Amino acid sequence: MHKEEYEVSVMGGGHTSASQTTTVINMPRDISVPDHVVWSLFNTLFMNFCCLGFIAFAYSVKSRDRKMVGDITGAQAFASTAKCLNIWALIFNILLTIGAIVILIIFSAAVVQAVSQMMNHPGGF
Repeated sequence: MHKEEYEVSVMGGGHTSASQTTTVINMPRDISVPDHVVWSLFNTLFMNFCCLGFIAFAYSVKSRDRKMVGDITGAQAFASTAKCLNIWALIFNILLTIGAIVILIIFSAAVVQAVSQMMNHPGGF
């Protein structure tokens, strides 16, 4: 349950004999700034290509710190940098994974071909 802050202002009417009362309710704005800490931590632990995940984690922590002190603009700037670094880390690691799978397939095909040639020509090294 959220606690709202209420501010009531009473304004007296100087122009008329009857007083007018105005109520103003100021509700705090919650500006959500995603800091990408979980994504950065995942990239740091599992996909740390050229330390991009660790650098993204550092920017995510800076973004969270700025958000805690109320600097929304600074928090958004650090969060944007962390998001960009996380995207690049993810792209590089997807490419590396695809490359590793291709190399594994090529290597295993070469091994299978070498074994089949050895089976067809026994005793010939």
